[in-house]
Amino acid sequence: MPELPDIEVYLRALRERIVGSSIEKVRVPSAFVVRTYAPPIRSIVNRRVERLLRVGKRVVLSLDGELFVVIHLMIAGRLRWEPTGAKIPRKLGLCAFDFAEGCLLLTEAGSKKRASIHVVEGQENLNALDPGGIEVLDSKLADFSRALTTKNHTIKRALTDPRILSGIGNAYSDEILHAAELSPIKWTSRLSEEELARLHEATQAVLRSWIDRLDIERKSSFPKKVTAFRPDMAVHGRYEKPCPRCQSPVQRIRRANSEVNYCPPCQTGGKLLADRGLSRLLRGDWPKTLEELEALKKR
Repeated sequence: MPELPDIEVYLRALRERIVGSSIEKVRVPSAFVVRTYAPPIRSIVNRRVERLLRVGKRVVLSLDGELFVVIHLMIAGRLRWEPTGAKIPRKLGLCAFDFAEGCLLLTEAGSKKRASIHVVEGQENLNALDPGGIEVLDSKLADFSRALTTKNHTIKRALTDPRILSGIGNAYSDEILHAAELSPIKWTSRLSEEELARLHEATQAVLRSWIDRLDIERKSSFPKKVTAFRPDMAVHGRYEKPCPRCQSPVQRIRRANSEVNYCPPCQTGGKLLADRGLSRLLRGDWPKTLEELEALKKR
C-alpha cells in the first residue's frame, strides 16, 4: 500500500501538472470505485483544481466550490499520468480525469478491487474521512508520545494505526523501528522517555529521507515504481539478507498476508521473535537466537 512518502511524492508530481487546471472530463468504466452518490461525480467536470492535499494515505483534489475528490489507493491502486484522452486499461483501469494538459488515470492490479473515490462537499465532510491520526512530520515529541501511549499496543501496531499516526504502513514502520533500534512487539506503555524520543526522531528522519529519495525519481518523470519493496531499504522485504548496520540476517514474523521484518541484534537484543505458525509447529523447539536457528537449519 502506498504510504506517506509515496503519497507526498504523488502530490508533488500532480501539483506541477494540474493545480490551476480544470477537469474537462471524467470517465468511470468501473462504477463500483465511486463510493458516494451526492454530489454526483459528474459535478466535478469543469471544476478547477485549487490544491492537492493528503488525508492519511488518501490523495485529495481540492476543487473550486469546496468540492473534494478523495482517492484511496488501498493496496494495489496506483496513479498514472498519460496524454489527454488516453485509453483506460481494460483490466486495470478504474477511472480517468481528463485535463487540457494530460490525463490522470487510477488503476488497480489484482482481482480484489479495494481502491475507492469519494466526492464530498465541504470541509466537514472531508474531515469525516480522516481516521484522526496525528501528522508525524509536524508533531512535537510531547504530542507524539501522548498519541502512542494513550492506549497500550505493540509499537508496530501503534505506528501503523491510522487513528494514532497518519500515513504509516507496514513497510515504513519496519524501517522506522530498525532505525530506532526497537523491537516491533515491545508495548508502548513500556517505552522509556529516551526510547520515545528515539522513536520520534527515527520516524521523522526515515519518512523525510524516503520523501527526498523518491522525489529525486519524481523530478525526471511521474512516479511509476510505487512499491513497498525497495532494494535500498534496511529490513523491509529483506528476509535473510544482511542488516546494513550489523550484517546479521534479517528475520521476519509472518501474519496473515503481511510480515514484520527486523534485525535481532539491532532490535531485540539478539532474541528471535516467534512466528506464530512455526511456533505452533515447533513448540518447545523454537530457536531463541540466530545461532540456534542456524543450527536448526543444518539438521
